[in-house]
Amino acid sequence: MGLEPFTRDSTIFRDENVLRDSYTPQTLIERDDELMAYQSALRPVVNGAQPKNLFLYGQTGVGKTLATKLVLERLSTDLEPMDDVDLHTVFLNCKSLSSSYQVAANLVNEFREPDDKIKTTGYPSGMINQMLWDHLNDLEATHCLIVLDEVDSIGNDDDILYQVPRANDNNLVENTQVGVIGISNDFTFRDNLSARVKDSLCDEEILFSPYDANQLRRILEQRSEQAFHDDVLDENVIPLAAAFAGQSSGSARQALLRLYKAGDIARDEGTEMVTERHVREADRAVERDKVWEELLRVPTHSKLTLYALLTLETENKLPAKRSAIYKRYRIAADRIGIDPRTDRTVHDRLSQLTLKGFLDVEEKNKGPKGGSYYQYQFSIRPELVTEALSEDSRVSELFD
Repeated sequence: MGLEPFTRDSTIFRDENVLRDSYTPQTLIERDDELMAYQSALRPVVNGAQPKNLFLYGQTGVGKTLATKLVLERLSTDLEPMDDVDLHTVFLNCKSLSSSYQVAANLVNEFREPDDKIKTTGYPSGMINQMLWDHLNDLEATHCLIVLDEVDSIGNDDDILYQVPRANDNNLVENTQVGVIGISNDFTFRDNLSARVKDSLCDEEILFSPYDANQLRRILEQRSEQAFHDDVLDENVIPLAAAFAGQSSGSARQALLRLYKAGDIARDEGTEMVTERHVREADRAVERDKVWEELLRVPTHSKLTLYALLTLETENKLPAKRSAIYKRYRIAADRIGIDPRTDRTVHDRLSQLTLKGFLDVEEKNKGPKGGSYYQYQFSIRPELVTEALSEDSRVSELFD
């Protein structure tokens, strides 16, 4: 036994890169309303006016970042013939950043040449902010749009989300009109923002809801025309891949991953057709790979929160409010001798679990008298949660 020679194959894929997460399509389908709202919110820039500050939210894989790239590309193109408006855009992914200081320091480096970048630690925060204002004032542009993707990573340290949107009003930046576009994967992040940040950042809010199975099917059909050779997909492949992703997450990214994996399995088998069986195998592999390692790594109190949801699931009581989940969490913690945390801590755990894609959250509004609240339910298969929690030596006692 030994390595076999690498050979090119052409039976399944025409261009598999089209199914990768890094691929940027020329159009974004199934998001017409969101794109229309996006363009409307940015229209002041075309008129030479102060940009609105936008806040986009919705779970991962629902088109927020792609919509932003496409809209800003279109805006830049349409502004080219206009002599009185010059737009500069900055795109910063905040995923690995946990504070306003880190965001400000990394924004400073976005304006600098590679050999002139600063260290992102060691400066007084006031000095970092002043560097940012200086760069904005020195821009040879009438407008600057700053995109902060995955901005929820900074948690409660949200001062930068007040400072930058208010930079013009506070006379910190005078020569360039600044607007901020915040993108969050956490539905509840905006509710935890301070009141002054909400007033500054959320001039316009655009919700990107999860895709349903029909929308995912049309997205997969669009990509598959470029990705696969003609007549290699069984007629049920795309509907099944869309259904699996629709049930588990509503994420186009996850739907494309299932379709890509199904093609991979068919290619490895040396078959000339991708079938339902390949999609089912792909779904099991994708779901387990995506969730398993993350579930094993979450802290103990997050695992107890998940167990609380499991108990409600077995009684058909999901989706459930945070108060109901917290009661079950306390019972579970007491059973295995762990000091329960506060209701606020469990709220944070629910937000983190939602951000990781384990839970779906829906806002309910009962009107002026009833107020609003959130309900949570699993976005992954409960039996997978049970298997993962059973691997934890302490939490496994709850299943005895």
